[in-house]
Amino acid sequence: MNQETPSALEHSAPPITRPDHATYPPRPVQDKPPKRRSHLWIWLLVLAALAVGIYLFWVRKPANTAGGSSAGGAAGKKGLGAIPVVAAKARKGSIPVFYTALGAVTPIYTVTVQSVVSGQLMSVLYKEGDIVHKGDPLIEIDPRPFQVQLTQAEGQLVRDQALLANAKIDLTRYQTLLAQNAVPEQQLATQQALVTQDEGIVKTDQGMIDSAKLNIVYSHIVAPITGRIGLRLVDPGNIVQTASTTGLLVITQIDPISVIFPIPEDQLPVVQQKLRAGQQLKTEAYDRSSNTKLATGVLSTLDNQIDPTTGTLKLRATFDNKNSALFANQFVNVRLLVQLKQGVTLIPTATIQRNSQSTYVFFVKPDSTVTVRPITIGTTEGDDSEVTAGLVPGDAIVMTGVDKLQEGTKVSAHYTAATGAAAGKPASSGTGAPGTNPAPTGTNPAPAGQPAHKSN
Repeated sequence: MNQETPSALEHSAPPITRPDHATYPPRPVQDKPPKRRSHLWIWLLVLAALAVGIYLFWVRKPANTAGGSSAGGAAGKKGLGAIPVVAAKARKGSIPVFYTALGAVTPIYTVTVQSVVSGQLMSVLYKEGDIVHKGDPLIEIDPRPFQVQLTQAEGQLVRDQALLANAKIDLTRYQTLLAQNAVPEQQLATQQALVTQDEGIVKTDQGMIDSAKLNIVYSHIVAPITGRIGLRLVDPGNIVQTASTTGLLVITQIDPISVIFPIPEDQLPVVQQKLRAGQQLKTEAYDRSSNTKLATGVLSTLDNQIDPTTGTLKLRATFDNKNSALFANQFVNVRLLVQLKQGVTLIPTATIQRNSQSTYVFFVKPDSTVTVRPITIGTTEGDDSEVTAGLVPGDAIVMTGVDKLQEGTKVSAHYTAATGAAAGKPASSGTGAPGTNPAPTGTNPAPAGQPAHKSN
């Protein structure tokens, strides 16, 4: 019996344990894959939502910025609110016509002072940069050698004058004796030649005296013109030679002073016509930046030939330079006034708009709406421009705020205190040169029938 019982137990035990080990492990393996798939779908949905949000943010923001002007124009059309702008009115006035060029300040007189006599430089009687007048003493050269020569020449003159006087007495005696036939005629002729010879010697002595006196004068060097002295070129104590090519000093006339500048040969007929009519053409000299006026003068002369390499002719204008604003060899911007147009229509240059097809302005109609008005521009000077066609005096045009306008936009116009001048203009955002509109932040919409415009 002991042997049968264990065998029965051993026979029944395996069916209980083996099925348990065979069926339980696969159950958790089948549950894990569904959990991972659900987490993956959640992350995909989050990423998709984030991508949609970024897309909407970057796409709608530029669209709103670029469409701001059109939205504003549409709002103005529908009467939802007028766009505030700064406007100006065309006026009747005068505008000058200038020829501009780059010129060089050229003194009318420039003198390099050199010594006529040789000798030791004793003293300098001026200071560098002084304004000297004609005849002022400048340099002293040792005059003693010339004073010695003068004394010798004067002594020689006295001796020769005595010989001449004796020869004249003998001549008178021979003339008396010849009348008495006491001497031959040949002796009288010889005595006459001797008197003439002594007279020539006396004149030579006088010339030597004058030469010595002149050398003494040359040893005292004075200013030949009125002007400004430059830097000293020779110091006291040096031996000055007449054959030296280096001058002692340079004097430049600064008042009046001239400016030489070229103009194209195409502009020459207008200038010649004005000069033949006896007109004095006003000339202005400005600094390198053309912002500061240095002097005002008149055109004085023309050159006698055109430069064939550049096709230009040189002109000289003369300026009063009492304040020493112009210096020799200084480069200046020259403006030559050739005409003054009177009774023309003027508008501020800042109101002019341009595109690839035309030049135009935004005209403010009586019902406070704007329309695109093509214009023709003539002369432009500073902040003013001449309009030859398209506007009449009194017409209202937009100066600032054009970036929000299009055809038919309703505006609320505020007019400037001084048309065409910087004074009275309200402050505007952005940077820009005077007389120009600041660049808009977005793309300007094109008016009806016109390409996208830009500020002048």
